[in-house]
Amino acid sequence: MNPDIDISETVLKTERLVLRPWMYTDLDDFYSYASVDGVGQMAGWKPHANREESLIILTKFIENRRTFALEFQGKVIGSLGIERYKEDRFPEFDSLLCREIGYVLSKDYWGRGLMPEAVKEAVRYLFESVGLDVIFCSRFLSNNQSKRVQEKCGFRHYAFGTYETKFGTTEEDETNILTKEEWLKAR
Repeated sequence: MNPDIDISETVLKTERLVLRPWMYTDLDDFYSYASVDGVGQMAGWKPHANREESLIILTKFIENRRTFALEFQGKVIGSLGIERYKEDRFPEFDSLLCREIGYVLSKDYWGRGLMPEAVKEAVRYLFESVGLDVIFCSRFLSNNQSKRVQEKCGFRHYAFGTYETKFGTTEEDETNILTKEEWLKAR
């Protein structure tokens, strides 16, 4: 089952990153990476056309209280959301506390190991502080960067499926999982 999540008072720190709630002052940083071709499509959305579009989504991040801004050297370079997993697709997890994470990183920062660093800290928080039993993480089959992030963070294959993007295409995807038990054994 999907427990309630509220990260509005949560700040997590890694060696290089701060994972924190979004603020309206992050708008320019958000638009800067969300408007770049090739970033959003990896997560199923089109590049932002203008700051107004970014502001609408930023407002949702703030109001929904479940998406971290990823701050690197004082600049927001990505996001990590703690989303609801599809309970109807995976009823075998009904008795467990589960959520799905999703993430996006500015193209300027790809290949530096920042996203695995952020995901590992979010996983720690979700298992230790929130008390989740299982974390889901999906990726388009064509997204090999996300595949590597998930592998580095201990996720394993669970199911294949399809995903309807926000721009009307259907993508083949893979859902991976990490259980608290597996995470504890790997530590």
